[in-house]
Amino acid sequence: MNLTEKKCVPCEGGTPALARERVKDLLRETPEWGVDSEYKKIERVFTFKDFKEAMAFVNRMADIAEAEGHHPDIKINWNKVALSLSTHSIGGLSENDFILAAKINAVV
Repeated sequence: MNLTEKKCVPCEGGTPALARERVKDLLRETPEWGVDSEYKKIERVFTFKDFKEAMAFVNRMADIAEAEGHHPDIKINWNKVALSLSTHSIGGLSENDFILAAKINAVV
């Protein structure tokens, strides 16, 4: 099943973070996202024409994140939006991070 067809499910403490090999597999399904050196978060920077377009993207992305119950860390500069995804309750990456990344990619 395609990641955009899946739904985020709540993770509980004690759930293991994804193994590095699984992260590498899921990165192939989420173009332009990269993983940090510790394999604990994925990140992507989006560039827009101006601040207004950047904020319109943030609002569309926020609706998706709210519907999934999974929320990125967001940094906004004039025409750039940097997103970081991690599943804090497990201290690393879960499939939820990649589901949300794929759905965000679909709105760009």
